[in-house]
Amino acid sequence: MASEADVRARLQRAGQSHLLRFWAELDPGPRAALLAELALLDPDTLREHCASAAEACARAPGPTPGLAERLRPLSSKSVGSVCRDDPETRRRWEEEGFRQIALNKVAVLLLAGGQGTRLGVTYPKGMYQVGLPSGKTLYQLQAERIRRVEQLAGERHGTRCTVPWYIMTSEFTLGPTAKFFNEHGFFHLDPANVVLFEQRMLPAVTFDGKAILERKDKVAMAPDGNGGLYRALADYQVLEDMERRGVEFVHVYCVDNILVRLADPVFIGFCVLRGADCGAKVVKKAYPEEPVGVVCQVDGVPQVVEYSEISPETAGLLGADGGLLYSAGNICNHFFTRGFLQRVTRDFEPLLKPHVAVKKVPYIDEEGNLVKPLKPNGIKMEKFVFDVFQFAKNFVAFEVSREEEFSPLKNADTAARDNPSTARRALLRQHHQWALQAGARFLDARGDQLPEHHGLPQDGDPPAICEISPLVSYSGEGLEAYLQGRELRSPFILDKDQARVLRSQEA
Repeated sequence: MASEADVRARLQRAGQSHLLRFWAELDPGPRAALLAELALLDPDTLREHCASAAEACARAPGPTPGLAERLRPLSSKSVGSVCRDDPETRRRWEEEGFRQIALNKVAVLLLAGGQGTRLGVTYPKGMYQVGLPSGKTLYQLQAERIRRVEQLAGERHGTRCTVPWYIMTSEFTLGPTAKFFNEHGFFHLDPANVVLFEQRMLPAVTFDGKAILERKDKVAMAPDGNGGLYRALADYQVLEDMERRGVEFVHVYCVDNILVRLADPVFIGFCVLRGADCGAKVVKKAYPEEPVGVVCQVDGVPQVVEYSEISPETAGLLGADGGLLYSAGNICNHFFTRGFLQRVTRDFEPLLKPHVAVKKVPYIDEEGNLVKPLKPNGIKMEKFVFDVFQFAKNFVAFEVSREEEFSPLKNADTAARDNPSTARRALLRQHHQWALQAGARFLDARGDQLPEHHGLPQDGDPPAICEISPLVSYSGEGLEAYLQGRELRSPFILDKDQARVLRSQEA
């Protein structure tokens, strides 16, 4: 272990000597822990990190000057759509996706290293329950979708197949996530096919370029953003593991989307048949100022441009069809070939530039008191997973329906949108529609038929509460066998046991 003198010298070289200012007050155990943490920080890298964070934060926020002239929408040739392309084309995409899954060539990779500070919980977001009748967490819903898509691919092609699940965690989420999966028996997935690995951490920095102490014996650290994926892939030899398993295609997604379709056969098939090495699912922006990044071209190169970088005038431009010109909203849902990920980790990762995130970071003041700030006081530097689009040889985008595939959980219920209530309603509205399409009718407590559409806004509660297990239906398929002509009372849960009951009644 590095000595106190060594660490002091390294910190002085980095301009961060203040990190040892409480040294004299610490007991031997905390001293050793702090020395071990500081010894891992390269002084030149630490100095550069703190200086670049302060410099980047000092730049004036707002639209990027001259960006409008460099900006273009994606070429129509590189965009597919669930909504606009014909059913036969969609069927071909789906069939190709199922074929690749049946050949064991598809893996899913979950980005789950964030702290969930906006949601206001102290545990990983994947463990969150939004209040579904079943009480299922995000992790359970995702595990069951994997099991169902494996089953569907296996039935189509007469084989047993596996979709490995790689989960990128962080210092904050690794332990609780591993414990949660063990306690729940990995939701009946083979533990050998659930691979947890950890992204790197970076010090949080004050606006004047000083690393922050969160305790007298601990530096405030934060995950290096979802773009930390590429270093983590190399750190843990994840791509080598994929190669051993025969995985060629990777579906990468973010933990907080309750409607996410893991290893989506339609998306996978579209990307494979287009010969893409990199792809992104997008949804139409709801309105010009919606705070989502836009998938577009900058200087002819595919890129995600943050909403804050685009002027209101550019955001409001209309295309020939009367819709927004820059309408392709990024939803952190991506396709990569393993070969592309290998090129990125080997050649391009050092070229990725960190982004500034201004956050509320608890800290120790000069008197040694813990302060929980009420307004942002620190900088976290993050890389973004989509910053590699520029390196793709053949980039494609795939437009999907927001109502079917995108409802993120980012905020507590005190916020107006993207909260537990909006996520729960989105899933229940979807399942209510699936049941109606399968031929079911819903009755109220008196036995009268409920209306099929509610008079509330689009994000309101459905007329009846209906939850359908992913183990019964992945995307609405096959429900006629259970629900055709049925009269159901709200709340109704269709899980595997209930499906067996309905099947036996039919027989």
